[in-house]
Amino acid sequence: MCGIAGYYNFRDISPYESLKNMCDQISYRGPDDEGYYHNDVVGLGMRRLSIIDIDGGHQPMQSSNGYQRIVFNGEIYNYQQLRQQLRSDGSEFSTNSDTEVIIRAFEKTGPDMLKSLNGMFGIAIWDQAQKQLLLARDRMGIKPLYYYWDGTRFAFASEIKSILTLPDIEHEINHQAISDYLTFQYIPQPGTIWKHIYKLPPAHFLTIGEGLSEPKLNRYWTCNYSECETNRSPKQLEDEFEHLLLDCIDSCLVSDVPVGVLLSGGLDSAAITAGIKERHNGTLSTFSIAFEEGGKFNEFEYARQVSSHLSTDHHEVVIGNKEFVDFLPDFVRHSDEPHADLASVPLHYVSKLARGSVKVVLSGEGADEILGGYQLDQTMGRLDKLRMFHKLPTWLRRDFPNMCAAVAGNSKISQAIEKINLPIATRNTELLSSMTDFFSTVEKKNLLKSDQSMLDAKRNLKQIFNDAKTDDFLHQLMYMYQQDWLAEDLLMKADKMTMANSLELRVPFLDHRLVGWLAKTPSHSKVGKVGGKYQTKLLLREFARNRLPGSILDRPKLGFTVPENIFLRKNNMSLPRELLQSPSSRVRDILDDEVVERMIVEASSKPINQTDTKLLKKLWLLVILEYWMREWCTSS
Repeated sequence: MCGIAGYYNFRDISPYESLKNMCDQISYRGPDDEGYYHNDVVGLGMRRLSIIDIDGGHQPMQSSNGYQRIVFNGEIYNYQQLRQQLRSDGSEFSTNSDTEVIIRAFEKTGPDMLKSLNGMFGIAIWDQAQKQLLLARDRMGIKPLYYYWDGTRFAFASEIKSILTLPDIEHEINHQAISDYLTFQYIPQPGTIWKHIYKLPPAHFLTIGEGLSEPKLNRYWTCNYSECETNRSPKQLEDEFEHLLLDCIDSCLVSDVPVGVLLSGGLDSAAITAGIKERHNGTLSTFSIAFEEGGKFNEFEYARQVSSHLSTDHHEVVIGNKEFVDFLPDFVRHSDEPHADLASVPLHYVSKLARGSVKVVLSGEGADEILGGYQLDQTMGRLDKLRMFHKLPTWLRRDFPNMCAAVAGNSKISQAIEKINLPIATRNTELLSSMTDFFSTVEKKNLLKSDQSMLDAKRNLKQIFNDAKTDDFLHQLMYMYQQDWLAEDLLMKADKMTMANSLELRVPFLDHRLVGWLAKTPSHSKVGKVGGKYQTKLLLREFARNRLPGSILDRPKLGFTVPENIFLRKNNMSLPRELLQSPSSRVRDILDDEVVERMIVEASSKPINQTDTKLLKKLWLLVILEYWMREWCTSS
């Protein structure tokens, strides 16, 4: 695992000094080693966290003919198999690293080699023969990769802060990104908070160089829900899932250093822990975190049950309001962009705990998005009722109600009637369902001072739903969660918080083999009826049935619950008042003072158990934005 950085066509710079500055900004991603390469047009740099071939995996690494050089962030789990195949085709190796496997594969097949890689990665390869630079990102977006393009100059890095060190790069805020953030709590791809800096989308590679007037993007893989297979029995599906999941777990254990598990006490991480213990008898360390507020904010009871059941070496850490608030300035620095998923804070502290014992941890990230988790059981129950409603005659469910609404002169009723009558197959596309939805377009027009015309924050969701290439309602939602929420929120925070602690995080559920296989299974095998009621993640529950205590299988889905609203209301909303209303507040440059004041007053006027939780979340969005501006903006 590493941090990588580099540039193309930055002519008037000091090459080594510039690369060193870029990599020093992310030294925590790779405290074990560093390396640099540059010529008259391109520079490559890296900081390395040594996991595989600790002594021999130095980067940048060059090809056998000397024409290509690579820097690489991530892990290739099937590198040993690929190494054998390449050897049989005549390739020779001087190290035992996965980096060398990638560059030898590139020598053979060019960018097509990406299709053979199983792992998580951000890759940069300079091809001196073609005078072109290639960037590539893994299929699910587990590892981030950013690039800068101003029409002539190009740069890239694992984190935005590295790019910002280059000379003559304007730090100009992308106001559209702020508008998007206020809706989603994160900034969706391909844009970032800065103009001219972009995210390389998951499952894509980019080329720039001689013969190309601008960066060229290509997609090399997609999760295909259009080829659903219905000819297998439930038992066959359960057996295939078990075999594949255990193989994915095995793949994630390839390492020359100790490996642990982030154990929340929920089904997903518990199942991963059970799979590891089943296949490997050695000591396994597990790590959990809780809040001192207790109750639903402390899941130690469940994590301890799993640890006791599986005999792990268990470690715990407890944090409270002070630790939470104290970390926020560092949080926005590590995040690079405004990102208000506050589960990032406990993730930082449990990563810090784990790094005291191991260099690599596994987690259950991604299970909900590929197996049908969250509250999708409730969603499917409501969908059944909607399907029953749609069986009524058209005049009864649409024509007559619309006529009554017209007589009453109530347009809102007409809109509600049209909404409920939308066809099931196109419902997601028309309503643009999303995991998070905070400030509306109207609210943002009142809140933001900018007179710029902002695009609809949900403008990309329609294309995502269409790309799912299926009429299945559940599969459409799951595909959208994978492409947006998972890639832009969950995996971003997972990478930034773990790597800030020099800790590598691996996610077995996001092995592309498992993701692709599940896309071909019927939706009812993921969320289906058991005893007359819908249940989520059916295949995973069957996998866990004889491996985990019943209390873990039967507990309701909570996610990692953060007492963010309690923290905000402590001391009569002092945190938002001090940050958002002080004379030194930076958001006052872009937000309307009166609107912010009304939000704070409304949130303060009721007991905490009666306060609108969505209003409190909106205030958190503004608080994090203020912290971010104080850290990153020298001017607005």
